[in-house]
Amino acid sequence: MSLLIYGANGYTGRLIVPVAIARGLRPILAGRDATALRSLAAEHRLEARPFALDDAATIDRALIGVSVVLHCAGPFSKTSRAMVDACLRAGAHYLDITGEIPVFEACAARDAEARARGVVLLPGVGFDVVPSDCLAAHLHRRLPDATELVLAFRTVGGISRGTALTMIENLGKSGAIRRDGHITAVPPAFDARMIPFTDEATLAVTIPWGDVSTAFHSTSIPDVRVYTAMPSSQHRFLRLSRSLGWLLQSEFVQRRLSSRVRAGRAGPSDAARARGGSIFWGEARNAVGAVVTSRLRGPEGYTLTADTAVRCAQRVLAGNAPIGFQTPSRAFGADFVLEADGVSREDLA
Repeated sequence: MSLLIYGANGYTGRLIVPVAIARGLRPILAGRDATALRSLAAEHRLEARPFALDDAATIDRALIGVSVVLHCAGPFSKTSRAMVDACLRAGAHYLDITGEIPVFEACAARDAEARARGVVLLPGVGFDVVPSDCLAAHLHRRLPDATELVLAFRTVGGISRGTALTMIENLGKSGAIRRDGHITAVPPAFDARMIPFTDEATLAVTIPWGDVSTAFHSTSIPDVRVYTAMPSSQHRFLRLSRSLGWLLQSEFVQRRLSSRVRAGRAGPSDAARARGGSIFWGEARNAVGAVVTSRLRGPEGYTLTADTAVRCAQRVLAGNAPIGFQTPSRAFGADFVLEADGVSREDLA
């Protein structure tokens, strides 16, 4: 069984590769930048397969002999479809580290096709959305008749260039919640509330996080909102963006902001990641007002992504994942995230 990591020379890919090697894997390294890829492969004495995603025949040749693809090259709204298509043609299992709602929904829509081909489609095997999805499943386990789910997270440690580019791409676009089982567009910063990530509550604001899609597939809870901790100044900017979407989506603004990001650092330093951390908080409520809450603590987001992505890939390589579209908790259970280094969970109420 062979693993191919696409986007291996990107910021997150470079974190994933040594974790995979340390756990006994010898992945094939793939991506668009042949020079950077071959340098990275030589450093680790691994095979390099440079290729782009704009030609189906090229991708098909690159996936010969590959059992599992771990796709790490975003924005996934632009790159995932070509790789999913190729995996279905090749009979290779597909994993990625997306947090983008449209990608989750697109994979879910191909469940029957994946089952017919004997393929696992498992998007979101990193910080997006392993910890929050497992927390959602745990809350549902505690309150099986829950009708409302709130998830929230707070992180320390910074963001990568790829994450920043995805954020820029979405500036001025609508937010999303799930209402009555349906993903519903809402204004940016649709709702704000104080969340008790610690003993002191923190302002958190709704965002279109991947769990708006995945939590429903994992739990069938019809109403889902996801919040992230946010300074009040950023909250005010998001509210202002409701009337400035046309400007923020303009080619000029998008190009200028993207150029600035590409000229900057690829992502948080090792020291910043070591100092960082993450906290997830969740609440489930049923129709008669019963409430359960739980909290999850873990390492910084990119560190956690490298850990959980490799653990997911190992399980799929070993044949320990159901075929078809899956979420992390559906594939491996609500307690899967507790296997990751430095992760703990507590029930608050």
